[in-house]
Amino acid sequence: MKLTPNFYRDRVCLNVLAGSKDNASAIYEAAEGHVLVGVLSKNYPDVATAVADMRDYAARIDNALSVGLGAGDPNQSAMVSAIAREVQPQHVNQVFTGVATSRALLGQSETVVNGLVSPTGTPGLVKISTGPLSSQAADGVVPIETAIALLKDMGGSSVKYFPMGGLTCRDEYLAVAEACARYDFWLEPTGGIDLDNFGEILQIALEAGVRKIIPHVYSSIIDKVSGDTRPADVCQLMAITQKRVQ
Repeated sequence: MKLTPNFYRDRVCLNVLAGSKDNASAIYEAAEGHVLVGVLSKNYPDVATAVADMRDYAARIDNALSVGLGAGDPNQSAMVSAIAREVQPQHVNQVFTGVATSRALLGQSETVVNGLVSPTGTPGLVKISTGPLSSQAADGVVPIETAIALLKDMGGSSVKYFPMGGLTCRDEYLAVAEACARYDFWLEPTGGIDLDNFGEILQIALEAGVRKIIPHVYSSIIDKVSGDTRPADVCQLMAITQKRVQ
């Protein structure tokens, strides 16, 4: 079983949602394999049902599966960890406080486990109180360097920076990208990314020197009627990636 994502030129791997198993296969083909296909834990009534279905997804796409929370819902944290233990996907989405549990239950260091941190309005500072209880408490705000060190302590692979709102927090995003480059940590920009701003968001991280980037592009490329991600849009994202990553 392949546990490591297939990065384009060892630098960029897309992360998009699948509306169905056939859609997952089409996405994987459109991205030429340089993609992590998101399936949300929130869509299942229990862990056993999710595990059975996600294994079917994984079998279609060479295990390029991203186990998702569902709009960063902290209440899905424990379920995501339990699913990850059984499925052994290439990618796990976690709130900040769920990273260590996911890594421990995975029992290996290859699967990418991100940790969710949020913008604060101040470049260089991020909110790490994104867990089930901490998200209901006063904001826990720390320097991005501290957040990265904590994530490393817990066995995390990357910062999931959400919700970005596209480029509305450009200065904050740049500070996060520069810190990820400085401390050799991966970056997953998330929230409000579309075909229009994707290139610039990717370029900022590339120019900052981030070693590996996993941009999440969700609702903007999902067909509102079918619920499927449009493979043609994934092709466009890949074309932009290929142009930017030389």
